[in-house]
Amino acid sequence: MDAYTNSRQARFGPLHYTSEGYLAIEEYGLIGDGAGAALVGRDGAIPWLCAPRFDSPPLFCGLLDAQRGGAFTIAPERLDESRHYYLPDTGVLATELRGPDGVVRITDALTFRTGANLNEGVRAARGELLRQVEVLEGDVPLRIDMALRGTVDAEPHGDGWRIRTRDGLELRYNATIALQGLRSIYYARAGECFHLVLRWASGSYRYDPIAHQEVLEATIASWRRWISGFEYGGPQAALVRRSAITLKLLDHFENGAIIAAPTSSLPEAVGGPRNWDYRYTWVRDAAFSVYALRGVSLTVEAQAFLAWVLDDVENPGRPRVLYDLDGGVPPQEWEDGELEGYRGSAPVRWGNAAVEQRQHDVFGEILDSAYQWANRGGRVTPHLWSCLHTFVEQARVEWRKPDHGIWEVRTSGHPFTYSAALCQVALDRGARIAERLGLPGDIRGWRADAAVIRETILNEAWNSKRNTLTEHLGGGWLDASLLTLPLRRVVPFDHPRMIATVEAVRQRLGAGDGLLYRYIPEESPDGLPGHEGAFLLCSFWLLNNLTGQGRLDEATALYDALCNRTNDLGLLPEQIDPATGAFLGNFPQAFSHVGLIASGRNLARALQGNRDD
Repeated sequence: MDAYTNSRQARFGPLHYTSEGYLAIEEYGLIGDGAGAALVGRDGAIPWLCAPRFDSPPLFCGLLDAQRGGAFTIAPERLDESRHYYLPDTGVLATELRGPDGVVRITDALTFRTGANLNEGVRAARGELLRQVEVLEGDVPLRIDMALRGTVDAEPHGDGWRIRTRDGLELRYNATIALQGLRSIYYARAGECFHLVLRWASGSYRYDPIAHQEVLEATIASWRRWISGFEYGGPQAALVRRSAITLKLLDHFENGAIIAAPTSSLPEAVGGPRNWDYRYTWVRDAAFSVYALRGVSLTVEAQAFLAWVLDDVENPGRPRVLYDLDGGVPPQEWEDGELEGYRGSAPVRWGNAAVEQRQHDVFGEILDSAYQWANRGGRVTPHLWSCLHTFVEQARVEWRKPDHGIWEVRTSGHPFTYSAALCQVALDRGARIAERLGLPGDIRGWRADAAVIRETILNEAWNSKRNTLTEHLGGGWLDASLLTLPLRRVVPFDHPRMIATVEAVRQRLGAGDGLLYRYIPEESPDGLPGHEGAFLLCSFWLLNNLTGQGRLDEATALYDALCNRTNDLGLLPEQIDPATGAFLGNFPQAFSHVGLIASGRNLARALQGNRDD
């Protein structure tokens, strides 16, 4: 059981609002049902809910505009302090709110069908948000506000309300208590328990054959059956367990796609324009994620994600770096002028323009995924191999060409070192697959070209004056993605030039206390104004290099420091403000949790190896 689900350890405390009136990002928890997701604040509000899918227009969008975005709020009229925690081994969140009149507990879930098997690869979601309210102490006047984004049509219907959203989605809102309307004051009595349900799935307005309490219990049971397959014996075990549940909350159960984050446009620097929609799936996430998932015995999720990637790459045309949940092209990126953005950080964006970029690393990401798939007994059909063969050949000729790189810069392209390295991965993994399975291909030539790329990186990306590899072939500044070269088996951990590069990254991209910037925009222009926070995944990459170099005391200290960056629910953002420790960027971020799991696994194996010696 993970420590982030223990109500006895969760402490009451005052709420932390920003000067602009927004709840701090770290005050939120995530709930989900394998189809959509919501953020629940420690103030009893849900200001973010995307349904029926992760990438649907948000029903509540107060996260990005406190005045006009809307939220579903249940809270005492007078609120002094609160605490929140997950029910043990679940994605079900409890929030306790205390005021002078008493204490209430709200238990929030996006619910599952009774008996749902979360490994089955089919829809588990009932298509509803269930909020259970219990009065633990006193008689408490509660404010219950259902405020969706924009103008809606709402009318009494059956035992509740029928609501049609601005995007045409029909909702049903029901409660087991009498409410005056979408906005009510309800005087709750000590010991009382009631339920409120917002449903977007079809069904009766008057009758549900399963009681709300039974639905909640069935959802909890499904979560606990699923997590019983988790295995891990390394450091920070409770937090790694919680990170696995968080990744499952970002998993589209029906096809195995894992979204980068459930939110859009949370800023990388408050007040700045670096605000992006992450509610899609990046191909490069697959290889990293699968390694992490397998490391804690979540093999079903690992294989499902690989299958999703390989299904997509069989589609005609050049592979894209990101896809929507169905493997299609995400909508064109656009700016929403109706919303002010979190803490006034405009613009709010929907869609993601990176889908149109050329990023040569996609060849390596796909071939690495296919290699892991084949290694686990996955079938490589003639049609799939035809596609993979084409990608290997494309990597063979494009590795020197400029592209937009892993960081998706919005300038003209460069010959990024990381992109060249992943073309090397494509050639290496293609040769391995062909040799192992007896498939047609220029195995000897691919291996020779892979060796050429490796030597080119070590020579042409090397800056002898700065004693480091650089972000571009032919020179440039530093880029933290260089830390992945040993992780992708391009350059050994103990190669002298890799050791020197690790030290250069620590010194020149260090943001203090183990945090790293991806790059310095003033030195590595990316076509955008402003700056950003420290990127958490880069610190996990650094940790893995320390582990690979045998510097286990340093690696352990850094791992503990990074784990201490989680909020009190065990969740991590994309970035951290080095000056304040505040969360930045979309939240929670899958890559950050992948880094936490994979780094813990690698560190555990290294520590065990030392003990065995």
